[in-house]
Amino acid sequence: VQLVESGGGLVQPGGSLRLSCAASGLPFSSYRMSWYRQAPGKAQEWVAYITINGDSTNYADSVKGRFTISRDNAKNTAYLQMNSLKPEDTAVYYCRLTRGAIGDYWGQGTQVTVSS
Repeated sequence: VQLVESGGGLVQPGGSLRLSCAASGLPFSSYRMSWYRQAPGKAQEWVAYITINGDSTNYADSVKGRFTISRDNAKNTAYLQMNSLKPEDTAVYYCRLTRGAIGDYWGQGTQVTVSS
């Protein structure tokens, strides 16, 4: 099983980035998907969640209205569209796939830095 995140980088406040999480080695469409982040010196924070078929999403209050989680099961890929970025969004972002007791997989993380 492999989860590969991409799309991170340096962006100015108010800018946008789209993160991708490409999965292989598992039935992607059977797994719930979440994004987490961890800023330096801080605890890991849950960011967003999407159901197996994408019909329901949920967001942390800190990103609600600015971030959008989505998935394309045909491409085994999930996304996190991040708009109106703030310096406090700076963190390493991780994707996570879960399927109850069957599987729990994390990506390696991608750095997002919001700075002028």
